[in-house]
Amino acid sequence: MTHATDADLKRTSLNARHRALGARMVSFSGWDMPVEYSGIADEHMAVRTRAGLFDVSHMGEVEVAGGDALEAVQRITSNDASQLQVGQAQYSALTTHEGTFVDDLLVYRLADAHYLFVINASNILKDVAWIKQEIALTGDAVAVNSSSRYALLALQGPRALDVLQPLTGVDLDSIGYYWFASGEVANARATISRTGYTGEDGFELFVSPQSAESVWSAVLDAGRAAGVRPVGLGARDTLRLEAAMRLYGNDIDETTSVLEAGLGWVVGWDKPVFNGRDALVRQKAEGASRKLVGFEMVERGIARHGYEVYIGSEKVGAVTSGTLTPYLKKAIGMAYVPVVASTPGTEIAIAVRDRRVAARVVKMPFYKRG
Repeated sequence: MTHATDADLKRTSLNARHRALGARMVSFSGWDMPVEYSGIADEHMAVRTRAGLFDVSHMGEVEVAGGDALEAVQRITSNDASQLQVGQAQYSALTTHEGTFVDDLLVYRLADAHYLFVINASNILKDVAWIKQEIALTGDAVAVNSSSRYALLALQGPRALDVLQPLTGVDLDSIGYYWFASGEVANARATISRTGYTGEDGFELFVSPQSAESVWSAVLDAGRAAGVRPVGLGARDTLRLEAAMRLYGNDIDETTSVLEAGLGWVVGWDKPVFNGRDALVRQKAEGASRKLVGFEMVERGIARHGYEVYIGSEKVGAVTSGTLTPYLKKAIGMAYVPVVASTPGTEIAIAVRDRRVAARVVKMPFYKRG
């Protein structure tokens, strides 16, 4: 969480609604955001067993359009956007020329020559500047920061479809994972995307900021009987960690390569040109020296971000993310370790306060829905 005075903080169009619901508000990436309402564990379990509703309107949106939009997107993102059909999305990375992360993002193909990027709130200004600089190397393509045009709500969990369906005429069951459709939700124009950051099925709703409050209220009302909860950033973090989803600024950044992060599957290896291609191809051939792994604590203790990681007496890294998960009821985390120590079953130790606590490398994700 970042620190800023109340006057400095940006507010989503649902800020007053969060406060009316009794949310505990915190400063996050320059925004006044809800970290929890009824408690992180309660909200986490609601998403895993029923459904939860998130306000993620702090996320950034950038649109890239023009006759050479595909060439521009291909140059600046790692994945192969030429494989996207209109109405389809993909997880990708904005890569530096060294194959590390400017940011991770979702790429949506809105039309043949029109793309939407969803980027992290903390990186909006940096990303927009980078995107504009890099697409200048292509022809007919322009990037526009359209973040102010969107509010973004996420309904996540096994009951999400049942709760949302009565509020829209769009056949939600026909929307595949990482596909999206346009329509109305609670009488408001919306783009409905079957995506999320929790490891559960669910939908993210792009609506206008003016419609956000009515849609938010309608979804909570529709989900009342199913036990739907409003969910804050605290449970969003524990949920994504159980699902081993990387967090920019913790698990990935401009010092970590796509391959080191275990995300080689978001690289379009057959693309002849994209930022960082040469560096990633070379690293793939030579092998990375370190790798992001998941671990479980064997002894009692909770690993937190920044805690040192040891193999024997040698310090080999630091925890990037760690918590005690409400659903799995295990202390888990992620850390970069030497590749020779990345095999599941490898014994490591985490320095928790003044002692080293035994842990074991495990396969990720920690949690995968049935």
